[in-house]
Amino acid sequence: MWVGIHDPSPAELAEIERLFPLHPLAVEDARHVHQRAKIERYPQHLFAVLRTAAYDERTSAVGFGEIDAFIGEHFAITLRHGDAGELISARERLEARPELLQSGSLSVLWAVLDKVVDDYEPVASELSADIEDVEVEVFAAPTDPTQRIYALKREVIEFFRAVHPLLAPLAAFQRGDEPEETPEIRNYFRDVTDHVERVHDEIASQRELLASVLQANLAVLSVRQNETIHQLTIIATIFLPLTFITGFFGMNFGWMVGHIRSPAVFFALGVGSLFASCAALYWWFRRSGFL
Repeated sequence: MWVGIHDPSPAELAEIERLFPLHPLAVEDARHVHQRAKIERYPQHLFAVLRTAAYDERTSAVGFGEIDAFIGEHFAITLRHGDAGELISARERLEARPELLQSGSLSVLWAVLDKVVDDYEPVASELSADIEDVEVEVFAAPTDPTQRIYALKREVIEFFRAVHPLLAPLAAFQRGDEPEETPEIRNYFRDVTDHVERVHDEIASQRELLASVLQANLAVLSVRQNETIHQLTIIATIFLPLTFITGFFGMNFGWMVGHIRSPAVFFALGVGSLFASCAALYWWFRRSGFL
């Protein structure tokens, strides 16, 4: 029997616990979503927590859901929470392989795992494309992509938490640690493991690349700030002698009016000194390479 429920209510969970030999600790984990991905062995069943991932084209963000699975000797129970994807395709994939049904309810766990892991690969590809876009934006766009970089880092870390914990239990399946395993189902679990490892390696590369992109972005921002400070320094340097000249003439205006009779001479001294200081500073900046 395969029972599937989406967003189960407390009453439904209590009924399932009453009808099936489920361990109370596993049921308690199923009541609280956002569990860490894992596959655990209890006396009468396996309990698996799988994190699903789906890429939203409209928001360019990754949505995560959760599937809890109880795999007993003659039953399988799957509980989907939140944005967890459908499992109809997993059932059809399993029904298309009748030889796997002879492996018992473990074949259901394989079908669900295979569906979840297959959905990981397009998400990893979309994240790689987003990282490439933000990498170009760091060096080309005048805007600051820091917020987008941190959002991608958060998604990649969440993705890593969904994938990485599956490596150890899948390795146990490959070793044949489960007594219910058949050689046939072991081969299928080996294929799932290969897909998980490939996605895991891609996520690890994305984490390293995002760290490098963040460092490059900080370096670019520092260069832009230095350029701004450089420009402000030039402006301040130009206005410094102008402020001195206007202050000098302002403080000594009465004396100059009494001793300088010609307006032309007065004008030449004031405006000429201003232009001369600007010209001298411009020549010095050009000669020093500041302009």
